[in-house]
Amino acid sequence: MASHCSLSTLFPIQSQLDNALDDAATQQEKEDLVLSYLKKIDEREDLKIPDFQTGLEWLNTEEPLSLSKELAGKVVLLDFFTYCCINCMHIFPDLHQLEKRHSAEDGLVIIGVHSAKFPNEKVLDNIRSAVLRYDIRHPVVNDNEASLWHHLEVSCWPTLVLLGPCGKLLFSLVGEGHSDRLTLFTDAALRHYRELGQLKSHSVGIKLYRDSLPPSILSFPGKVAVDHRSKNLAIADTGHHRIVVVSPTGQLLHTVGGPERGREDGDLSEASFNSPQGVAIKGDTVYVADTENHLIRKVDLAQGRVSTLAGVGSQGTDKEGGAMGPQQPIGSPWDLTLGTAGESLRHNVLWIAMAGTHQIWALFLADGKLPRGGVMAWDCFAVSGSGRSALIIGTLIASLYLKILKQNNLFAFGDVDGKGVDAKLQHPLGVAWAREQSLLYVADSYNHKIKVVDPKTKQCTTLAGTGEAGDTLGPQFSATCFNEPGGLCVSGKHLYVADTNNHKIKLLNLDSNTVSLVYSAAVAPLGATKVPTLPKSAARKDLPPVSASEGQTVVMSLTASLPKGAKLTQEAPSCWALSAEGEKKTLTLPTDVLHWSNQTSSVCLCKTIWVFLLILL
Repeated sequence: MASHCSLSTLFPIQSQLDNALDDAATQQEKEDLVLSYLKKIDEREDLKIPDFQTGLEWLNTEEPLSLSKELAGKVVLLDFFTYCCINCMHIFPDLHQLEKRHSAEDGLVIIGVHSAKFPNEKVLDNIRSAVLRYDIRHPVVNDNEASLWHHLEVSCWPTLVLLGPCGKLLFSLVGEGHSDRLTLFTDAALRHYRELGQLKSHSVGIKLYRDSLPPSILSFPGKVAVDHRSKNLAIADTGHHRIVVVSPTGQLLHTVGGPERGREDGDLSEASFNSPQGVAIKGDTVYVADTENHLIRKVDLAQGRVSTLAGVGSQGTDKEGGAMGPQQPIGSPWDLTLGTAGESLRHNVLWIAMAGTHQIWALFLADGKLPRGGVMAWDCFAVSGSGRSALIIGTLIASLYLKILKQNNLFAFGDVDGKGVDAKLQHPLGVAWAREQSLLYVADSYNHKIKVVDPKTKQCTTLAGTGEAGDTLGPQFSATCFNEPGGLCVSGKHLYVADTNNHKIKLLNLDSNTVSLVYSAAVAPLGATKVPTLPKSAARKDLPPVSASEGQTVVMSLTASLPKGAKLTQEAPSCWALSAEGEKKTLTLPTDVLHWSNQTSSVCLCKTIWVFLLILL
């Protein structure tokens, strides 16, 4: 790159403005200070930054963007982020509000500059999944070698940099919690350069990847939990903003919330969530970490009601707590589990991984007792962590793993099986404690593996996964591929995995060393065509019996002959479905929708079926 300035050139200038703004009493005084500052910036000739390197990978655009071409005449906001960072996630709502307030035609363009921390985050497909998961609707460039990051001397995630219409540095904001100042700076810059006639109203070629995706049964499921009595599963269908409850055989029992994000309590049919993550289930009650609503919710399936147990609906920064649950602000609860504190009542407390403050919190559901004394029902407070941790551990027991291995360097990542500190993981997001085996199962998310830790020997070994992102379903553990698995739960011989980026829940049978799918097509793909009910007079074709074991693959090919002159068209999509009937149960298999235009009178369909019940007889 040619020689250009860095943020170190800007900081001394902006620090004077920041100090003056802290002392300003009125909004008009603040706006006048920013306008005066911008006039001084206009006189500087040493604040122009380099353009994006050629050959970088872009998302949400029709073509790569350039500061000297497509972005010339625009106020450009650069968001330096890495997709695992909770602080980066916290400013996405601020950016979304800015995009609603000012369009590209108004003169503002937001660019996400993805500057990876982990090797796994440099891969374009993984960034694409994150863009979809966080509903990012502005252009994102994969600066996989962090070239612009280093050139501008960016030092932490997130960092926001506002540029003028000629690519000159205007402002920088480091960290989260600056929404008011971000709005002030952006509004002032747009007004100032519009009055100078330097803004251009042309559009920028935005092409959202999300618009080309087919409907899916699940969307980025973050966590999964099991009720140890009924064996029912609660699934956080995070991308669909809903909670799904299925039977052990995959039969749909309940769906609550979705498809749009929201924050409503009340009847199951009216309730809504916002990117829920952690779930815990006991009987007819599901507890939910409603992450982006900053709430802990309770789903009472027997009463058909959803209520809020903790949080006020906006991000809290309190690192101590102590208020009653509904009055206690909390920040980005990521995972939770039921526990017991005291001797009077089992499962009287929710332990919560509070990602926003990097702590473990407790929400008491009934009176209990901790070493520091008695606790009343609905008390909500921090129990572990100073809140200053630089690394977010995505689930509350992951810290137990680090203690077992005596690993103190939270930035020592890798993919190494071994004992104690010799073992390495890469951004583990989920764990499950198997009480019967006294083993800790770990979702080694960025290594796309499931690992197991023996606390007695401190040995960490790979259980399943190849280390490469993929969606191969074994059937053996060693041949199975995952894609950033984010959640785990265990019940006897069954280990359930929320295979997040594959949009699936997978079942690992710890006895037979086989892998199968859990969810049923009864969980309808949102936006998918509903399968019509066939009339009784419909033709029925009986096939020879097929026997299949758990985890085995069955491939069925079907040729459908159409009447003469008939064809399939995109304008009138057709759908087809399969079902397999057994002696005791019926297994409904996923549906496909045909969008093919075909000039012939027959169409050949091929479907691979992963059998997870011994009922195909």
